[in-house]
Amino acid sequence: MINTFPMTLLAQVDDVAVFQTSAFSSDDTPHIEALGSKKEQAEEKSRADYGELNLGLHVKDNATSVLNNRMRLLAAINEQMTDISFKNELCTQVKSLHWVSQVHGKHIYDVDATALGMEPMPADAIISQQQGLGLAIMTADCVPIVLYQPASGQIAAIHAGWQGLACGVIQATVQRFREFGPISAWIGVCISQENYEVGRQVRDQLLAGCVETQSLTASDIENFDQRYVVNSEADNADKLKLDLPKLAADQLKATGVTLVGGLPEHCSYADNRYYSYRRQTHLNQPATGRMALVIVRGLSAF
Repeated sequence: MINTFPMTLLAQVDDVAVFQTSAFSSDDTPHIEALGSKKEQAEEKSRADYGELNLGLHVKDNATSVLNNRMRLLAAINEQMTDISFKNELCTQVKSLHWVSQVHGKHIYDVDATALGMEPMPADAIISQQQGLGLAIMTADCVPIVLYQPASGQIAAIHAGWQGLACGVIQATVQRFREFGPISAWIGVCISQENYEVGRQVRDQLLAGCVETQSLTASDIENFDQRYVVNSEADNADKLKLDLPKLAADQLKATGVTLVGGLPEHCSYADNRYYSYRRQTHLNQPATGRMALVIVRGLSAF
């Protein structure tokens, strides 16, 4: 992290870097169980969990605060890019970050082909071939993915919850790359299978969607339950646990994309440093913030 700023550099390739933000820096993570009385614990649980770096404008947080957080994020990224460029004898900067209004579908916002407007575009993926900008995807349990193709310089960011995985948002985004050549992918922090319990109907819709979009190999479809499903520990036959990050990784592989760095080590639900919509629900909190997986492509200052 940069001077305790809640952001981690996940990867750096050429003039491209990938960053994962969090709700708190590791030293400032609150622990509800450490509060003294039951009254103090109840009061803490009843508050909205906006943390140190909420980046979501749609979660009833103060808009000025959120916009300030986005500016702080851009400044922190440029600070890190300066360090990277110094080590590589380059000088790069990022002028802007692009955000979307995520809708749990597969609409793709092409930054290069769309005029900039006052309202964020409704989309669950963003693509660009420009230098000097970043693409940000917000999550609070769903699977965030970023892509980079060295041959074209094209980058992309994808929001993949179970609905996006069902409707083929990964496949649709990869198909929008304009040139041939290897594509690398990184998956950010998301909810683990251990903490993602859903009804059987979600599993059925997810499998049906993967079959319809042909977003998995025939072998993965045939062995769907063995690969992505475990029975819930709860005494309820209609409940099971889904492995969304593994499913996303297999969809990437099915499109020919190479996953770099493997699956995320941290779970958004289990680790209090990150935002989790499911944890918010279980704690009866009125709201929680959103973190971001960001991919940036630097612009030479010369």
